[in-house]
Amino acid sequence: MPVELDKYDRAIVKLIQADATLSTAAIAERVNLSQSPCWRRINRLEQSGLIKGRVALLDRNALGLDVVVFATVNLTASGSQNMLAFEEEAAGHEEIVECYTMAGIWDYLLKIVTSDIRHYEDFVRNTLAASPLVRELHSHIAVTEVRYSTELPLGKPLAARS
Repeated sequence: MPVELDKYDRAIVKLIQADATLSTAAIAERVNLSQSPCWRRINRLEQSGLIKGRVALLDRNALGLDVVVFATVNLTASGSQNMLAFEEEAAGHEEIVECYTMAGIWDYLLKIVTSDIRHYEDFVRNTLAASPLVRELHSHIAVTEVRYSTELPLGKPLAARS
C-alpha cells in the first residue's frame, strides 16, 4: 500500500535526507509545524518503512578508498538458484557497495570501491573471477566523480511504496 506524501511529509523527508542529525524541533521549525505533529509524522514515515534508517555518510577519499569500478557480470548459468547464490556471495564482500540485477545483456551491475587498482585487481582475480558462478566480468573504472548523492528526487508529488 503506497504511503501518501503531502507537502509537510515531503519537506520533512527532504530535510532528513540532507541531514539526519536534525532534531525534531529543528525540523518542525523549518517546515512550520509544532514539534508533536512533526514527531508523529516522522514516526509514521519510519513505521511505514519509508524512512529505512539514519546513517552517517563517510568521505571515501578521506579513508583512502580512491577507486570506484562498475563491473558488469554474466553468470555461468541462468536460473534462480545461481542468482541467489551469486547475490549471497556478493553480499559477503564489503568492496561491493551496490549490486543490481539487470535487464539486457548483463546479469548484474556491481559498484565496487577499493583503496587502489591493485586491491581491485586482487579482488577480481581471487574472488569475483575465481567464483564458479561468474562466466564473464567487465570492469568500467570511474575516472572522475561528477555527481554523487544519496538523496532521492522529491520535487514532484510522489506516493512512496511501503
